[in-house]
Amino acid sequence: MIFSLRTLLPVAALAAWPGSAVLAQTLPVLGQVPASVRWYEVRTPHFRVLYPEGFAERAHRTAHRLEQVHEPAGTSLGLVARPVTVVLQTRTTIGNGFVTLLPRHSEFYTTFPQDPFLTGTLDWLDELTVHEYRHVVQYDKARQGVGQLGYLLGGYGGLGLTTLGVPDWFAEGDAVGTETALTRSGRGRIPNFDAYLRANLLAGRRYSYAKAVAGSFRDNVPNHYVLGYFLTTRLKRTVGATAWSDVLNRYYRFPVYPLSFSDKLRRSTGLRTDDLYARTMQELDSTWRAQQTGRELTPATDLPVAATEKVFTEYQYPQYIDNNMVLALKSGLGHTPQLVELRRNGTERRRLVLGLHHNPEQLSVGGSKAAWLEFRYDPRWQQQVHSELRVLDLRTGVVTRPGRRTRYTAAVLSPDGQRLLAVSTDSAYQHHLHLLDATNGAELRTYPNPQNLPYLHPRFGADGRTAAVVRLEPAGKSLELLEVETGQSRTLLSAANDNLSHPQPWQEYVFFNSPRSGQDEVYAVHARTGEVKQVTARSVGAYHATVAPDGQRLAFYEVRAQGSRVLEMPLQPAQWRTVVTPTAGNPANPYADELTAREPGARTVGALLPQDSVAGAPLVAQRYRRLPHAFNTYSWGLVQSPSGTGLNLGVRAQDVLSTTQAIVGAGFDGVERTGRVFADVSYQGLWPVLDLSLEHGGRRTVGPVASGGLDYDRWQYNRLSLGSRLPLTLTTSRMLTGLTVGAYYQLEQTQGYDLLARPSRTEVGKQALHVLVGSVAFSRTLRQSYRDVGPRWGQSLSLVWRGTPFGTGLSAEQRAVQGSLFLPGLGLHHAVRLRAGYQWQQQQEYRFGAAIFYPRSLPYLSYNELGSLSAEYRLPLADVHWELGRVLYIQRLKGAAFVDGVRGASGPLNASHYSMGFDVSAVFNPLRLRTPLEAGIRTVYNSYFRRWELQPLVLNIGF
Repeated sequence: MIFSLRTLLPVAALAAWPGSAVLAQTLPVLGQVPASVRWYEVRTPHFRVLYPEGFAERAHRTAHRLEQVHEPAGTSLGLVARPVTVVLQTRTTIGNGFVTLLPRHSEFYTTFPQDPFLTGTLDWLDELTVHEYRHVVQYDKARQGVGQLGYLLGGYGGLGLTTLGVPDWFAEGDAVGTETALTRSGRGRIPNFDAYLRANLLAGRRYSYAKAVAGSFRDNVPNHYVLGYFLTTRLKRTVGATAWSDVLNRYYRFPVYPLSFSDKLRRSTGLRTDDLYARTMQELDSTWRAQQTGRELTPATDLPVAATEKVFTEYQYPQYIDNNMVLALKSGLGHTPQLVELRRNGTERRRLVLGLHHNPEQLSVGGSKAAWLEFRYDPRWQQQVHSELRVLDLRTGVVTRPGRRTRYTAAVLSPDGQRLLAVSTDSAYQHHLHLLDATNGAELRTYPNPQNLPYLHPRFGADGRTAAVVRLEPAGKSLELLEVETGQSRTLLSAANDNLSHPQPWQEYVFFNSPRSGQDEVYAVHARTGEVKQVTARSVGAYHATVAPDGQRLAFYEVRAQGSRVLEMPLQPAQWRTVVTPTAGNPANPYADELTAREPGARTVGALLPQDSVAGAPLVAQRYRRLPHAFNTYSWGLVQSPSGTGLNLGVRAQDVLSTTQAIVGAGFDGVERTGRVFADVSYQGLWPVLDLSLEHGGRRTVGPVASGGLDYDRWQYNRLSLGSRLPLTLTTSRMLTGLTVGAYYQLEQTQGYDLLARPSRTEVGKQALHVLVGSVAFSRTLRQSYRDVGPRWGQSLSLVWRGTPFGTGLSAEQRAVQGSLFLPGLGLHHAVRLRAGYQWQQQQEYRFGAAIFYPRSLPYLSYNELGSLSAEYRLPLADVHWELGRVLYIQRLKGAAFVDGVRGASGPLNASHYSMGFDVSAVFNPLRLRTPLEAGIRTVYNSYFRRWELQPLVLNIGF
């Protein structure tokens, strides 16, 4: 449509000048450790291990361990992987690990986690070594056929594209299977790992394959680790240990067509993925139901809760406040983690919504207080994460934060609430048990640990003088009783391959969890005689026993299909079942045992390393400096743009410590049909992030001219952007808080720009633009549950200043402020967002583009002053499980209604416009992909054109 803007000519004539987009795209800020940390490396024939200063002993051990599993971890896939870099991150209290191709390397987060259902009876670094290295082998398996062609054309980015058709349940399930087959433990041998799948099947909830892969907004669908372990293991058991190697070989010969992984599985085994899933679920259902036959359940009574069974909701980790009230952690699809009081009369009271909580299993109550841990991110360095104490006074509701910048992984209150027992793993992998003052967090003593054995799950006895604690020894887990004042301890259960957890002293007994019956149940060991008795027998297991103050009842929680629930049972030792064989190892497990028996590379990772694991060669450490390794090229050809929103032709580089990122490339603007070449570099090893961007390209646009109407023009531009930003994470509670401050200089020059050839401005298009940009962005929003469509409380504020203070070239200035307020809607998961913005700029030779939110669907009109308002209401319309064959699975329908308005003024000229409308979108999974996408349509009324419009929406591409 051609329309006239003659009345706005004085203020809009320069709005389309080539430098409208002043802020250059910047590369994402990645997590690093402080710049002061010194890094070292040690090399073996197949690995380069990078580690911070002070971690040499464990780094050398990990390098040996990697060599030990190098061959067996790849045997069943028929591959010996190429050398790879492993980075040991020691400054965080998060226990995790990953492998990535962008760039190709692996990272181990070395803090020993307290979660017994993750580590089992393994050392944490051993667990990471086996599991993560299997991922390295999986990626290297792609270097064949079309995968190799993808690598040649696009580097690891191209190789990664060819892996997108491999379901993530295969990658994680196969790695879990490997850790199970090559070690004495592994998640395949831990009953809690599959407890929710067992609960679903025993309750008759056998979901479709599409739902099992993609998930649900209503029901608990076990994750891709669980699903993948059983699918990959069943094929290995029924077809052969190397069956997946053949499937992957076929896939990578020609992987690029829909559902090709399923087709290659069918060609190899006669089963599609749907068929493999159906047969696996049928087998598991029969097996687990047979195990229930003849099982006599111990009686227990639900602690009534107000939760509905329509949506998956958890109540876990009970702790008695008094004889009639329990404190528990409530969470689920519709609830962010929160502490609730559950009374025996059925009432429920929310006490506190937690922040970024750490190890919720160690929730404790004592002296009318509750204690737990929360992660505390360093404001700048995202790989430096502390774990700090939080103490809630249950009488006053006041939350205190005793201690700062600590690394605790467990902390429990004494019965009087005056002291805490806390566990920590420092940045040198040294494990400690501390006695703390609960008021100020001061360390009263640290118990000696000459063998450096990990402490797990400490818990005070009722007298406060003794405590039970699990220790991980070379032979497995042991249970000890500690005299708190003297530090003397005695062993109640000797070390064995028994996944002991959550001890709780009571009178002459210590309760604990163990899987020795084939599923996790509560047991009790007599402190004097060592006799072990089974306390609970539930359909899917019982967890986290705690004793009422009067000693008459035991509370625990059990896993159910609709979510875990807290139960009580009378404490009657005479009713407990005597355990015939108190020293237990792994119970019989048909899946894990047969998997191990068939594994061609089976070599159990034992307690001690062979001295000749690297042919007897001593490992020599060398200093690793970041800058010489900065430009580590990992992708070429089609590469992702700096903003992450498109693809370009070019080369991307990034060092394995994420200090330096660079991209050089060429792109095409499909709207203006022009090209550009660019180079962006971001150095993030200092407190401020340093960014440099160079760009040359063409523009093609339409704009108003002095004679009236519109005209077209094409021109070339050169752009330099140089600046710095400081991204800070300020989260300390349930409110996710961040602040970013930035300052940039930008120079832009044009050639051939004639659109503004008015008599008084014939030189405008030939002058350079020298711009300074300053910005501040702050946000503070409430944590969301999975079912929330947006933050239900929060605020954000942004300030922008753009100007040309150098007195040369074009002159311009702009100031802008915008704020948002997030509010809860009428429904439980509805959300409201209110926005307001104000922008001022001088009527000079150059006018910047919008720095505030502008109404949807309206054309941008540049005034000296702009004020905008917006109100938006978002809500879920329906949570569904609709399937269209193997093509489409729809999980949720969402809606939104909005009204946007803007008022502009330039001297005597002013105008107001608005848009209003509603969106309808769907969250869906195409072609059995796990990653959801969201798309829909927008119906909007545009007051400028005075018409209704229908527009497509792509809200989330998921990747």
